[in-house]
Amino acid sequence: MTPRMNYIKAAPNTMEAMMAAEETTKHLSLPEALRELVKMRVSQINGCAFCLDMHAPVARQAGVAQQKLDVLSAWRESPAFDDRERAALAWAEALTRIEQTGVPNADYQCLAASFDERERVELTFVVTMINAWNRFAVGFRTIHTLRPDQDAAA
Repeated sequence: MTPRMNYIKAAPNTMEAMMAAEETTKHLSLPEALRELVKMRVSQINGCAFCLDMHAPVARQAGVAQQKLDVLSAWRESPAFDDRERAALAWAEALTRIEQTGVPNADYQCLAASFDERERVELTFVVTMINAWNRFAVGFRTIHTLRPDQDAAA
């Protein structure tokens, strides 16, 4: 894969606005582990290797178990996720695939049962932001750096 351009260098003011919005996500009431789990799932759907590589270590540091990251793409079939995580992941998928899903009432009802109104807005903001970042990274072919194989089992 060949990068298409450096979008940060090309439009620094635009990217400053993106970074400011992203910074806001760090100060939400939602736990960091949940935010990172959602960012990972959305980035999986969007095929964003750059964002997956960036958020996996942050998710682990925030307390997301490696097993959850290992089975995240099949979260519906795994007992590793609690009801709140399931509601957040279903909402994130519905919003990310909005042209296919239309964001069904069932997903919203599940979300409303686990999150108050403020949290629903915050979660939607997190999903919106990672979708936006994915579009920059995938659209302009941003490549993640390779790091030593520190994650491999010894």
